[in-house]
Amino acid sequence: MGWIAGVDGCKAGWIAAIREVPGEGEPELRVIPRLDNLLAGRPAASVIAIDMPIGLPDRIAGSGRGPEQLVRLLLGERQSSVFSIPARAAIEATEYRAACGLALAHSYPPRKVSQQGFHLFPRIRELDALLRSEPAHLGCIHEVHPELAFATMRGAPLLHPKKIKGSVNPAGMAERQALLLAAGVPAATLQARPPRGAASDDVLDALAALIVAEHILAGRGRPFPDPPGRDSHGLPIAIWTYRPASPPTQDTAMTDRPVPRPMIEAAALRIAGHARVTPVMRLGRGAFGSDADISLKLECLQHAGSFKTRGAFNNLLALEVPTAGVAAASGGNHGAAVAYAARARGVKATIFVPEISPAAKVEAIRRFGAEVVIGGAQYDDAQAACDRFVAATGALKIHPFAARETMAGQGTLGREWEAQEPDLDTVLVAVGGGGLISGIAAWFADSDVKVVGVEPEGSRALHAALQANGPVEVTVASIAADSLGARNVGPLVHEVCRDTVDHVALVPDTAITQAQATLWRDFRLAVEPGGAAALGALLCGAYKPAPGERLGVLVCGANIDLAKLATLVG
Repeated sequence: MGWIAGVDGCKAGWIAAIREVPGEGEPELRVIPRLDNLLAGRPAASVIAIDMPIGLPDRIAGSGRGPEQLVRLLLGERQSSVFSIPARAAIEATEYRAACGLALAHSYPPRKVSQQGFHLFPRIRELDALLRSEPAHLGCIHEVHPELAFATMRGAPLLHPKKIKGSVNPAGMAERQALLLAAGVPAATLQARPPRGAASDDVLDALAALIVAEHILAGRGRPFPDPPGRDSHGLPIAIWTYRPASPPTQDTAMTDRPVPRPMIEAAALRIAGHARVTPVMRLGRGAFGSDADISLKLECLQHAGSFKTRGAFNNLLALEVPTAGVAAASGGNHGAAVAYAARARGVKATIFVPEISPAAKVEAIRRFGAEVVIGGAQYDDAQAACDRFVAATGALKIHPFAARETMAGQGTLGREWEAQEPDLDTVLVAVGGGGLISGIAAWFADSDVKVVGVEPEGSRALHAALQANGPVEVTVASIAADSLGARNVGPLVHEVCRDTVDHVALVPDTAITQAQATLWRDFRLAVEPGGAAALGALLCGAYKPAPGERLGVLVCGANIDLAKLATLVG
């Protein structure tokens, strides 16, 4: 049995991601002061991929070693992340001014040494000395570059830089985490705190190197140049990546499902620290006069008052945001969430709302710093106005439900719910446009959990689509129309839900208001009509659980005018 390792330099020395082969599970992350600590007792069947130059020419022509020049062509706008390593004489210098002088003397056109590159020299010298003194390691240690590894995983240059002006870029980190997740790195590894002495970006680079090591061991290694060159000491000069076993796609999370679990896992990694982990209230058997074992998932306590914050952050972190900012059409909750996320990310937001939007929700959108535009009488009118704005300005449209990034973001709620309540039999989920239930149902698709949608009797777009075996237009007339008032769920929602949603229960408006009153009276939860609809299905008998059934009920929105709530509860 051997092992593979991905290695990167870090503050405390080296960070290594190590995995036994054959074997699965989480790779071990270890900080070591010196490379020979890692190599002591190395088995023969091992491969080490290291983010550090190997092979140092005596002279440099052009913009660096040959491998660096070749790799830059593959990285698009991120090509500047590949440092120009100078000649051996410069790297052997221990003082910056001397290193610059030697670099100038041994390069054409003459080039000095960057300060950032100079800080790598002790690590380069350590690796160089090790390989020159112990040439038996040459067959197992390969130079890699993390950005080339990530581009290989994606099948195209990355969208976001890892750092901006020396500071970690959350969008870039999230993009790389998603690629590692799709490549097989466990989510627990990506979410773990970095070992002492290493930073989070060091860990990602070591894990990227580990993926390359895995492919090299499988015989899919690809050096640049091919074959590798040699320096005057016989050390190879090449940067390695791999030939994928199957052609990569730019969307590494795609499977036969529109929103597969890896896509939701990636979204969870992106939005961690941006969206709250909301609590579950366990009520037990007999609550609300039912024989079921009931719990409430209190997503009403989410930032900006609803689950929409999850999808908003996933869009902003997964997609390139143009200078025109983002735009969205919303009855209120989606707009507030996009405004909240945009403010957190320093992005301009323009939100189009219909005339029916409650004043409390419009005020929340403005409070979060977005520009509010009244887009017409109904939601569809606001969406049309938003589409015209996007076409004219180039802003990024964040759709409230008919987008995979939105669904994956909302699907993180299902993932979180399952971790909190692993023995659920059924979940009740309110449905408006269908983005929320699509994400949750996509998460639970391969489990035994039954997902049941809940719609008002006067607003039943998903119910109608499932009956008609395709999206259809419906009329909307409900107390919950501002949040559960879509006229048509669209083809993507139907495609996800037709195979993953058990059925849709319809509830009268009176059951919704009863649920609002109950949530306030018994738990002091101020919940809007759409947020209370799922509980309404239980209270009115639209959904009848079996005795002992473990039933999770989603309470998903808190943006209500308190004066209206006071009138409702007396």
